[in-house]
Amino acid sequence: MEQIASTYRPISLEEMRSVKLLNRTDTKFVASLQQVMQLLRIASNHYRMQETDGLRLQPYHTIYFDTAGLKMYNDHQHGQFPRQKVRIRSYLHSGLSFLEVKTKDNHRRTSKKRKTIDFVNYPTMPMGYVTVPNCIEAHEAFIAEYLKISMQGLVPQLENQFNRITLVNNDCTERLTIDTGLRFRNYVTGRTHSLDQIAIIELKRDGLRPSPILELLRQLRIKPHGFSKYCMGTAYTNPQAPVNLFKERLHYVDRIIANNNNITR
Repeated sequence: MEQIASTYRPISLEEMRSVKLLNRTDTKFVASLQQVMQLLRIASNHYRMQETDGLRLQPYHTIYFDTAGLKMYNDHQHGQFPRQKVRIRSYLHSGLSFLEVKTKDNHRRTSKKRKTIDFVNYPTMPMGYVTVPNCIEAHEAFIAEYLKISMQGLVPQLENQFNRITLVNNDCTERLTIDTGLRFRNYVTGRTHSLDQIAIIELKRDGLRPSPILELLRQLRIKPHGFSKYCMGTAYTNPQAPVNLFKERLHYVDRIIANNNNITR
């Protein structure tokens, strides 16, 4: 993948500032690594790739917070709107961490409020648990301003790590992220799970502007499919979490992995 990534024209973090898309629509896709490689080969004329200090595959770490009863998880599973997530997103290469409150409203538009917090150099999983910053109390006013439920009882539930490629179209009106090497660890159960044979693709754009990637995705038979890293990671690592309404998504991922294994044998 790194070899294909090197064929793209770079775009810097400075240039990326015009494509923040903090109020946006998101469309997600789940694909095999083989499909992603094909997509990257045919999309290079339409997109530039984010590069930071010569690095194009950026390592990310995320900690998700929820109530003990998994309210945010269950809101997502039952299709409740508006719904929210509270997380710490860390950009490991850049040494930046943000506390974020994400909200998806009744019109399925996503907004994100974020605040810089002290960076913690997380060890690579599965080396052991990270020490979760006590950001709930330290940033109580920030969370309370944007969270629509009581922040009392929020605890770390899940962490993940993955590598991300970020593409920006030539008109700088959208971002396409491709996440691979996804790994989860559950703080409550101690269980881990890896999804290193699939990729999560997310198209982020303001409104419904034309997107060059949609036709390429159709050509490769990569269809829109919901995938919440927090919810799917919880479903895979917490046997006590209800999964009835996520079963179809879990089976879909399992089928991609099975088909991938059959191709590579």
